[in-house]
Amino acid sequence: MAFGIIEKVIRPLLSLWQTLSKPAQYLSLGTIAIVSFVMGIIFWGGFNTALEATNTEAFCISCHSMRDTVYPELQGTVHWSNHSGVRATCPDCHVPHNWTHKIARKMQASKEVWGAIFGTIDTPEKFEAKRLELASREWARLSANKSLECKNCHSYNSMKWEDMSPLAAKQMKAAAERDQSCIDCHKGIAHHLPSTDGRTHQLLTAVNISVPEVGKNYPDYHCTSASLRSLAGMGQVRAAM
Repeated sequence: MAFGIIEKVIRPLLSLWQTLSKPAQYLSLGTIAIVSFVMGIIFWGGFNTALEATNTEAFCISCHSMRDTVYPELQGTVHWSNHSGVRATCPDCHVPHNWTHKIARKMQASKEVWGAIFGTIDTPEKFEAKRLELASREWARLSANKSLECKNCHSYNSMKWEDMSPLAAKQMKAAAERDQSCIDCHKGIAHHLPSTDGRTHQLLTAVNISVPEVGKNYPDYHCTSASLRSLAGMGQVRAAM
């Protein structure tokens, strides 16, 4: 009985393999190779074109939950308008440039598409209710890759320490020595910080983000007093300065 079932499964597979392994009767091997090569180029070109289309600012803000919330916030920051004329768009900060990491990020984004379809954050009220959770997960991602997207533009080796205030230079040099993640200190640099309702520490702990406390010495965490004050304002740091 069992042997008969196995035979029924294997026989069609063997037949398919024999068909595929037979030499072509009407096409030469060279023709098949050339056609396969051309089809591969067409497929890759189409795939890459579609992939790059999703890496544009226009694509990001085609969703009104982004266009009406975080996009206007970005427009009020130095990353949007500055004396050097360099602008950081959505994919510059939120999509890895490395191809392998980019594909992995696109796969993760499938959850975001699901959320858009079912209206998880389709109103300002829903978005604000989810802002802390969304932000904490993005902070965790940037912390894990040492703010790789930031460092595509910013480099510790290119910084002019003499143009910084003494405190900023001291903190940045300490961060440079350990190649620290930018997001450790610069949360809220492009978008509004989430308001807290008592869930801050719980959420940040859930996504493995360390929460510094002002006044204590953290050898692996170097933030300026101003950065810590900004975190304290949203309830991430427990202390008054």
